[in-house]
Amino acid sequence: MRTAIYAGTFDPITLGHLDLIERAARIFDKLIVAVAETSRKPAVLFTPDERAALVREVVKKFPNVEVDSFDGLLVEYARSKGVHIVVRGLRAFSDFEFEFQMALTNRKLAPDIETIFLMPNEDYSYVSSSTVREVAQFGGDTSSFVAPAVEKALRAKIGGKT
Repeated sequence: MRTAIYAGTFDPITLGHLDLIERAARIFDKLIVAVAETSRKPAVLFTPDERAALVREVVKKFPNVEVDSFDGLLVEYARSKGVHIVVRGLRAFSDFEFEFQMALTNRKLAPDIETIFLMPNEDYSYVSSSTVREVAQFGGDTSSFVAPAVEKALRAKIGGKT
């Protein structure tokens, strides 16, 4: 069975993330969506448990997708799961430098683990979790960026119209 991991903070999970999950789930027999408990970003909106619950809610339609949480190095988590493929998303050229550096670092740490890049549908190429959080915090409509369950959670967390 060919298994891959798609990891991120998913704060919150966007339609762009969901697009990559759907396509990776078609490519691999099993996809583990791994929610990072800690983030390199200075501020997160949802707790790790809330983020994992939202991801579970929006991916439940995919029978070969499992949601898990992890803390620490992604390659160590992948090894603990016996997985040798990591899926990463590239929205725009601006993502490339960071993702390339991370992929090379992971290769140095774990040469047995490969990184595969997928690009989201062009409709989602500009959507990021940080943009969604900002739109929501200023009362904007997030319905074209996130699934309804996520929109509801944003509204409950931030209040007002999202």
